[in-house]
Amino acid sequence: MLTSLLGFTLVAAVLTVSPGPDFAVVLRTALGSGRRAALCSALGIAAGCFVWGLAGAVGLTAMLAASTTAYDVLRVAGALYLMWLGIQALRSARRLRTDGAQEAGAAPAAARGRSRDGEGPRPATPLRALRTGLLTNVLNPKVGVVYMSLLPQFIPHGAPVLATTLLLVAVHAALGVLWLGGIAVAVHRARAVFQRPRIRRRLDQATGGVLLALGAAVGFETAR
Repeated sequence: MLTSLLGFTLVAAVLTVSPGPDFAVVLRTALGSGRRAALCSALGIAAGCFVWGLAGAVGLTAMLAASTTAYDVLRVAGALYLMWLGIQALRSARRLRTDGAQEAGAAPAAARGRSRDGEGPRPATPLRALRTGLLTNVLNPKVGVVYMSLLPQFIPHGAPVLATTLLLVAVHAALGVLWLGGIAVAVHRARAVFQRPRIRRRLDQATGGVLLALGAAVGFETAR
């Protein structure tokens, strides 16, 4: 069992650090709403891992993989959600540019007050950030398919399937929280730099473009 656990940990670590929607969502949340909301977003993503793990353990993931219609419905829903997040990021970048132009002639004190209050959309609450992370993961059918094909390879013969599945998922979720949480903390520590209007605008444009591209890639994925 220990050998299987160590092997899975190595594979899960590679999957965790691979760039994807989770990374973009947490980065975007950290930039717009701070460390606490970003950590909640990471916890929501981890909760989504458990949803898929339980679904795989009871056979729902296999049903999803076997049904092209069900897979495509979930895939399109996930694609639209990612693209909506991307549009929100691009709208935030546009508002930052507009606000910056409007404040060009404002008094320094007024500009400082505006910066303190934040720009663009209102920061996400921890609960909203948690929901965003959860939906980002749950609406991505690829996570379920990966779990369905990967987890059984690391469940030793004779081991309890449900308990072992949850243990493996817990390892993956813990790695995800550590990695994404580290990103949230790093962004928070460099907040003074990232919150400069020009840099913040460029980062919003970049994350928005990435989320739109990821959503489009998922949405136009070739039928299985």
